[in-house]
Amino acid sequence: MTGRLGTGAPVRLGIVGAGFVADFYLRALGSIRGHDVTVVAARSAESGAAFAERFGIPVVVSTVAELVERDDVDIVIVALPQDQHVAVVAAAAAAGKGIICTKPLGRNSAEAAECLRLVREAGVWHAYAETEVFAPGLVKAKELVDAGAVGRVTSVRARESHGHPHKHARDVSRSGGGPLRALGCHCVAIGRWFIGYDTAPKEVFAWGARLSRDDVETEDTAVALIRFEDDRMAQVEVSWGHIAGLDVRNEIHGTAGWIGTDETGETGIRAFAGKPADYVVEKAGAATGWITPVPDEPWVYGYHGELTHFVECYRAGVEPRQTFVDGYIDNAIIDAAYRSMESGTWVPIDMSAV
Repeated sequence: MTGRLGTGAPVRLGIVGAGFVADFYLRALGSIRGHDVTVVAARSAESGAAFAERFGIPVVVSTVAELVERDDVDIVIVALPQDQHVAVVAAAAAAGKGIICTKPLGRNSAEAAECLRLVREAGVWHAYAETEVFAPGLVKAKELVDAGAVGRVTSVRARESHGHPHKHARDVSRSGGGPLRALGCHCVAIGRWFIGYDTAPKEVFAWGARLSRDDVETEDTAVALIRFEDDRMAQVEVSWGHIAGLDVRNEIHGTAGWIGTDETGETGIRAFAGKPADYVVEKAGAATGWITPVPDEPWVYGYHGELTHFVECYRAGVEPRQTFVDGYIDNAIIDAAYRSMESGTWVPIDMSAV
């Protein structure tokens, strides 16, 4: 491993991408200490320059190769769609850089396994940026669970839906699936976290269909049941047909209680916009009428929590609580769900790369 891992020195970050996810990362990093963003790589010189000016990044480069070769980069943040993850992880790992990669880790478990192999063989520090398990509401829910407030968790229900998928997400050749891949990775991660990592997921039963969209080749709605080795269950519900906007809710059921979280419906703000609002919330269904803005999206959605954790872990020289192992397992579960959608049967989960 190279760079400043474990030295306590400020972490020097190079970010690949200047789009939607990169914007969230930099907004979160603006209130986090212990790091410097030294360079951004963007294919478009215009968007790269605008992004750098907005966030005060001193250097813009046009290729991943230029970024990973720099001496002022300790960690490469991969803020690109999943079809580009393997190539960027390969370049960063070969250069001995630490890596933070956004979700999902790959278009399928094979690509995720390749990312995991690359970082393991290079011996570099790696973190999987799954925001939901760092979202404040869910972190508090987990604290309640760990304190025994609801007894033993028996089942988890996780839902994420909206009606405005990104262009690359609607292209199955780039995304590796529909909302079950793009949104389901969040829900799967939540289920695993609350059931407990010491209990392995065993098999999946799933259903999916294209019910409302004519701009996708995949399912636009899906439900999956994940059975763990001790028969506890996680239920995943996803959709690109929720025209009202972003709907992110979770339920944790236990032998002595219940916890519910709602990341978008209970924000503390309720407004009626008689004229179009400039910006309401990510994936907003409308900018007029009754709206529920989110005061600080990077905080509420977990970007602040995950990046704070990653920076602190790198400076301390310790493994973060979400690594490429988690990204691989989450993808393996979703692969099994897609096989179940085709077969109409329970399908075992292949996690052989772990």
